[in-house]
Amino acid sequence: MKKILVACGGAVATSTVAAEHVRDLLKANNIPADVQQCRINELGSRASQADLVVTTAKVSRDYGVPVVHGIAFISGIGADKTDAKILDILGK
Repeated sequence: MKKILVACGGAVATSTVAAEHVRDLLKANNIPADVQQCRINELGSRASQADLVVTTAKVSRDYGVPVVHGIAFISGIGADKTDAKILDILGK
């Protein structure tokens, strides 16, 4: 099972939308995953336990795991490219 963290500044509004999108994407592609939400400031202590981090805010720090900028799930612009990037990272 893959572990994905979806992070935003407050871990409420935008991360909820992005997390639901990621859950739907993974379910549609038969990828078992645990998708959790967190705040950007929690990534330092939680990212090392994840296979992927999806953020709705820009981050420049290297967490040692792939990070995908998921603002496309909020704006709707480029969501298909972001979907493809996530599936590629997770090996699907």
